[in-house]
Amino acid sequence: MNEERRKILEMLAQGKISVDEAEKLLAAISQPEEESETGKKYDKKDFPKYLRVVVEPGPASRKGEKVNIRVPFSLLRAGIKLASVVPHDVQGKVNEHLKEKGINLDLSNITPDNLEELLKHLNELEVDVDSKEEKVRIFCE
Repeated sequence: MNEERRKILEMLAQGKISVDEAEKLLAAISQPEEESETGKKYDKKDFPKYLRVVVEPGPASRKGEKVNIRVPFSLLRAGIKLASVVPHDVQGKVNEHLKEKGINLDLSNITPDNLEELLKHLNELEVDVDSKEEKVRIFCE
């Protein structure tokens, strides 16, 4: 039995998650392909693996620092899986704090299916910003 599966079953046995939540988590970790509510299957090899943010100094830059960040999408997937086991009253508090910071996001509405749909469309994302101070590129790879 793999480690993720064992942890989910331990959380269930300890009463930290409900049977429904355990079923959702087990389903999420056991499927190599995700099937959306519309019945459309997504092969994970077609999804980007990383979100890249690159900032290079422009001709008028005083600092001359370069930033190169590569965030794995598996980290995002893991975060969504963990968010599904956060108690609802805590989710409400998190949602309130996010709203105070200008982020209108409801954690209870995010599902693995929504995430896979988003990741599929992020594959086409590319943002380029050129200025005298810096050049910023955001893309998926």
